[in-house]
Amino acid sequence: MKVLLTRFVKEERGSTALEYGLIAAGLSIAIVTVLAQIGLTLARLKAATAIAGN
Repeated sequence: MKVLLTRFVKEERGSTALEYGLIAAGLSIAIVTVLAQIGLTLARLKAATAIAGN
């Protein structure tokens, strides 16, 4: 039992996969946030140019 516990504590592959998963989740949240802000900015610019054109 002690050998299994020691092997489990030393195992790093699972924790590395978890870390990469968290990094990927963080990056995807950042990308979605930036794209949403770009979309809002473009919508505001379109509305402003429509108002200025009339």
